[in-house]
Amino acid sequence: MTELSDSWELYTALERLDLLQNSQPLWWPQHGTFEVVVGAILTQNTQWTRVTVSLENLAQAKALSLEILSQIDPETLMELIRPSGLINAKSKNIILLSRAILEEFSSFDAFKEEVTREWLLAQKGIGPETADSILCYACERPVMVVDSYTARLLRAFGYEFENYNDLQEWCERGIREHCDESMLQRTFAHFHGMIVEYVKSNSKGKVVNTMKILDIK
Repeated sequence: MTELSDSWELYTALERLDLLQNSQPLWWPQHGTFEVVVGAILTQNTQWTRVTVSLENLAQAKALSLEILSQIDPETLMELIRPSGLINAKSKNIILLSRAILEEFSSFDAFKEEVTREWLLAQKGIGPETADSILCYACERPVMVVDSYTARLLRAFGYEFENYNDLQEWCERGIREHCDESMLQRTFAHFHGMIVEYVKSNSKGKVVNTMKILDIK
């Protein structure tokens, strides 16, 4: 098995495959907007295609805003996000987070500038992956999101990590050593996106094919 020297080697190998050619500039749709916050909660334990339907429902109902979701009727919200599953928990957490953002920061713009990872993790239903997705794609901070796709790909190269933080630290370290500070947020966003797109297209079950990455013919 070929070993990776660091995460930068993996990043550059993935980049050569041009995996994000049909994606948004920072991969996640509507990056820098409140829609990312909602999408980060909706995508928990479900497929993004289902989240897309829920977001379209919210947009058509003119409910995809911080102020409206802080006051929306829970039953109405549950129906709008039904395609994403776990509608009781997700609707409650979206409403609670929307209210907390307004109470703590008054506006989404202030939230983007001032929110911390610790504050996000203290909110109901927000774990490390969701918090980092919000920080990276909604708040446009230099944070690397890692997930089950990341763990599966690195496992194919022989890497095992004890927890989320160890996996994230490995991914961030190599990038920070080779990438200019001003490009970190874009690079982390692309790195996460490339990993997701690669694993989705090059895996069967939990087995990931790394031949394309390694340029093996």
